[in-house]
Amino acid sequence: MKIIECVPNYSEGKNFHTFELMRQSVKNITNVSLLSLEPDGDYNRVVVTLVGNEKGILQGALAVSRTAASQIDMREHKGEHPRMGAIDVVPFVPVKNTNMQECVEISKAFGKALAEELDIPVYLYEEASEKAWRKSLSDIRKGEYEGLSGKLKGAEWAPDFGAPTFNAKLGGTVTGARFFLVAYNVNIQYPEITYAKDIAETFQNFSFSLRNRFIG
Repeated sequence: MKIIECVPNYSEGKNFHTFELMRQSVKNITNVSLLSLEPDGDYNRVVVTLVGNEKGILQGALAVSRTAASQIDMREHKGEHPRMGAIDVVPFVPVKNTNMQECVEISKAFGKALAEELDIPVYLYEEASEKAWRKSLSDIRKGEYEGLSGKLKGAEWAPDFGAPTFNAKLGGTVTGARFFLVAYNVNIQYPEITYAKDIAETFQNFSFSLRNRFIG
């Protein structure tokens, strides 16, 4: 059996009714399982972990994302974590008996379906992106939800799927394929944000170098 992981991040970290609806949305879908749902109230963000085969993971990711879209309104969203939309980022990760290219194709099928169904702009990142300046999630998400309307007016930021039209309720979505990502939080004593940004950039450059060493 193929095993593919999907780790969608949604812009809701407080509403437990929404979380329960997310759990219920995948219960009757075959070949996919919801392993965890981890909300953070300060970030106002929830990270969901799904695993399944190539068919189940696509249907599961779409089901949870539809639920998120029905419950989240970005016009009312406030949180500490950078975000561009209600369905903020949806990465697909190869785990067993599959490969990166298959995950790229699944992410494209997901992005196309989501854009058509919800009328939102969708961007491809990491291994799925064919544009050098749109491989990094932080680059695509620059300006966040508040800057997306203006960003869509530039030809270089036309979405990979969907019309270049701002959806005020849902914002935009990023999807793609990547390797495993280990994320953790670090508390910094200094109130000045530039220190945090310098540290984050250093670690980002280190992780990029390390990844290239393993796959190069």
